[in-house]
Amino acid sequence: MNKTELIESMAESAGITKAAAKVALETFLGDVEKTLKKGDRVSLVGFGSWSVSERAARDGRNPQTGKTIKIAAKNVVKFKAGSELSASVN
Repeated sequence: MNKTELIESMAESAGITKAAAKVALETFLGDVEKTLKKGDRVSLVGFGSWSVSERAARDGRNPQTGKTIKIAAKNVVKFKAGSELSASVN
């Protein structure tokens, strides 16, 4: 499912217009992004949680040449599925 399909599904399920569903989805995504940028965690009980963790700098290999390269440290977003979501897909 892509973003457009999700918006259509949300609009149909909630009985709202596609424009309202788009605004709701974009607001949700924007708020999640802002919270993660601050370094905080977003948790939806039963669904899952998003958090930011730091990936340390490390050495890697260029697959074409086999030469060792330096990979810089960076922040990565992690998602951990909640128990209800995990149970629903199994």
